[in-house]
Amino acid sequence: MSSPQILLTNDDGIQSPGLWTAAEALSELGFVNVVAPREQFSGAGRSMPVHSDGIIQELSVKVNGKDWTVFSVGGTPAQAVLHAVLEILPEPPALVVSGINYGENVGTGITVSGTVGAALEAAALGFPALAISLETERQFHLSYSDQVDFSAAGYFTAYFGRILMAKELLPDVDVLKVDVPADAGTQTPWQITHLSSIPYFEPLAPERESWNQPGKVNYRVMDDPGINPPDTDVYALRVKRVVSVTPLSLDLTSRVDLKVLDRHLRGEDC
Repeated sequence: MSSPQILLTNDDGIQSPGLWTAAEALSELGFVNVVAPREQFSGAGRSMPVHSDGIIQELSVKVNGKDWTVFSVGGTPAQAVLHAVLEILPEPPALVVSGINYGENVGTGITVSGTVGAALEAAALGFPALAISLETERQFHLSYSDQVDFSAAGYFTAYFGRILMAKELLPDVDVLKVDVPADAGTQTPWQITHLSSIPYFEPLAPERESWNQPGKVNYRVMDDPGINPPDTDVYALRVKRVVSVTPLSLDLTSRVDLKVLDRHLRGEDC
C-alpha cells in the first residue's frame, strides 16, 4: 500500500527553515510533496495575481542529511496549491498543510495571510487543510532567521496533521488554524478558540515627506493583548501561552438572522 500523499506549502517561500521543519515532522504521516512559492509571498492572502508566471522548478534540498526533491512555483501560496494539485502530485492529497509561518496569524487580519490563504484554497478544493504559524518577534517576520526554534511547532504540525488524516472535519469547519507560542514545548496545552475581532496588527502610515516618494504601509503589534476576550486566539496565544486552534469556514456569510436583516434593509423593523 502506498503512503498517503501530503501537500506542504507556505507563504515565506521555498527556502524557509519553517517549511523544512514541517516537512520532516509530516514525513512520519505520509509522502510529503513540498510545493511552495519561489519567493517570499507573505501578505498574499488567497490572491491569484494575473502577472504570476507559474513557472515550476524542481529543486534538490538537503533536510537533516536527506535529499528531498521539491518544487518552487512562480506564484502566490494559493497558486502553489493549484499547481501542485493540478500538475505535480500523482494523486489527490490526503492532507494539505501551510506553514510553519514566521509569525503568528491571529485575529481578523488572517484574510491577509498567505499561510491561511493557501489552506483556504486547499479547503475550497475539498481537501483537509491545516494552517500553522509560530509566534515570533516582529524583527523575524519576513526573515529566514536561524534564531527561531520551530521544533515545538513541528510537533504540533504532525499532531494536528495526524488528526485531520484520521477524522473528517465537522460541518462548517474547512481549515484548522493553529498558532504556537514562541516558548511552547511538546507538552504545551492547546485550546479551541474564536478569531479576535480586535485589530492585532495595527497599520502604520508610511514615513515620507511627499506622496511622490515610495512608501509602504507598515504595522505594529497591539500593545495589550489582555483586552481580548479569553476565548479568542489572541488571548490564548499571548496571555495564556497555550496553542490556539481556530476552526475556519469558507462560508463568510454573517451569522445575523437573515430574515431580521431582510426586514431591516426593507425598513420594516417596526
